[in-house]
Amino acid sequence: MNIVAYVTADVFTSERFVVNPLAVIADARGLSSDAMQKIATEFGYSETTFVLPPENPAHTARVRIFTPTAEIPFAGHPNVGTAFVLGQQREIFGKLAGDRLIFEEDAGLVEVTLLRKGGDIKGASIRAPGKLTIGEAIAPELVADCVQIAPQSIRTKTHAPTFASVGLPFAFAELDSLETLGKAWPNAAVFAEAAARHKEDKTGFSLFVYVRSAENPWHIRARMFAPLDNVTEDPATGSASAALGAYLTSLLPAPDAKVEITIEQGVEMGRRSVIGVAVMKSSDTVKEVLLSGNSIQVMRGEILL
Repeated sequence: MNIVAYVTADVFTSERFVVNPLAVIADARGLSSDAMQKIATEFGYSETTFVLPPENPAHTARVRIFTPTAEIPFAGHPNVGTAFVLGQQREIFGKLAGDRLIFEEDAGLVEVTLLRKGGDIKGASIRAPGKLTIGEAIAPELVADCVQIAPQSIRTKTHAPTFASVGLPFAFAELDSLETLGKAWPNAAVFAEAAARHKEDKTGFSLFVYVRSAENPWHIRARMFAPLDNVTEDPATGSASAALGAYLTSLLPAPDAKVEITIEQGVEMGRRSVIGVAVMKSSDTVKEVLLSGNSIQVMRGEILL
């Protein structure tokens, strides 16, 4: 019988048992892709990561990310949590662990900086691996039907509902109020229709709806639904937060901008997460997207194979 160790962490929080858990297999050598998928399905978390030695010895590790149903090329929450877990180790595949890590992923290289407080690692900041890409527009009526709200509740002054990505595509739509945001709930049949109509998101149709604060437009509250990917609602979606921050910054009229954004997610689920996004735009092009958040370890254990 083979035994594989795992650690779980709650990500984008400093409090246990309140937000989005992540399972990390810190040494996945010897596991097949099929075994990884079965383990991720067994955990049932939004993502599980499997850490392997890097192909390039100058890098820290290769990280593979699985949802309960499929492998994905990038996601923010798994990178922040995996970096936090690996940072607790003295060595990573025989090399001393430092505060700067480089992960090899299907979406590209992910650069990570560990965040410390009083010498203790409290979280991580990652640089999104992909450039901002903006996809096709989505009919507001379709988005409204997906989450069972009135079409007039969708704001289109800043942007129409659309796809955007910095490594993983999401559909984005701004709503008119926190009350509307609280009423949103996914209709799986309409999500299937949306996925058939829009094929940019290969895992289905992942919809990130949000409201901007009237006092501070860079303080955002959001919810993410992906019922076709076995995620009715996700309490923390880093890759979507990074893409939204990059997209909103790209829409600013000034050619150069540096924006810091706070995104709260999971509030309606009773699992509040806090996600930091910093975006730098130069010469009308988004040059850098940094995603940051705290994490805390929750469980350790063994998987029997």
